[in-house]
Amino acid sequence: MSMVQKIIFALISILLFAMLIIIIFSEKGFIDLNEMKKKRDSLLSENAKINNENLVLYRKIKRTKDDPKYIEDIARQELGMIRKNEVILKIRKNGESANE
Repeated sequence: MSMVQKIIFALISILLFAMLIIIIFSEKGFIDLNEMKKKRDSLLSENAKINNENLVLYRKIKRTKDDPKYIEDIARQELGMIRKNEVILKIRKNGESANE
């Protein structure tokens, strides 16, 4: 190999190495691409979770609007409401005093 060929080979090698460094570490390089993929995946996962929550809320709203039995259940559980002439029995656990 002549001296000119060695110089050309060295220059091409340096150029290829520099291009490789730029591809890997630049602002829009391979490392940045992997970080963006991870962020995209987490956003898609969060989006699916929010969509599921929205679906649950939509169903609750629909039942609240259309289902009187559901409204009654909510009033009984959350507000402690009872019907006329109903008796509520509270069962004490062993060891509880009557004042609790």
